[in-house]
Amino acid sequence: MIPRTSPAVAQPTTPALDLYSAMDELVRAQREAGAVLARHFEIPRANLGVIRLLSLCGPTQVADVAAKLRVDVSVASRQISHLVDAGYVRREVDDDDRRVRVLELSDKGRALIDEMTARFAELLDQVFVGWSAEELGEAASQVRRVAEAITTLHDGHFPVHEPLNEEGSN
Repeated sequence: MIPRTSPAVAQPTTPALDLYSAMDELVRAQREAGAVLARHFEIPRANLGVIRLLSLCGPTQVADVAAKLRVDVSVASRQISHLVDAGYVRREVDDDDRRVRVLELSDKGRALIDEMTARFAELLDQVFVGWSAEELGEAASQVRRVAEAITTLHDGHFPVHEPLNEEGSN
């Protein structure tokens, strides 16, 4: 009988690949935590990032939201439209340039972010109960360092080397 799943293929291990694997685990954990919060507050998980971003940066434009979230403007616009319809975000005409729409949290949105922040802080306090302030600070610093290293790639493309010729050189 042939097994339905193939055995895992051994992958080359390097410190950088190990870091990449750890980042995969972190992303999945963050996604799961976001899903729990989203269910609790009965909003789509993707909207959590938009609400948090608007709470951090204040009034801004859709293009800026898209750039900071690293998504297409159409994606950010759709998410923002849902938040506007739900009453969490307001679209206002910019006083300096009447052609521009500025986004900001409504009172309902500010109340939501306050409640979300408090709830998430409680959860994180439980999760990191055994960590010292110094360990948390060092972890945050290293995660930011990794994020910065990755975002410095030009045009969002990984560098690709020319294939080796038959003699083993380029």
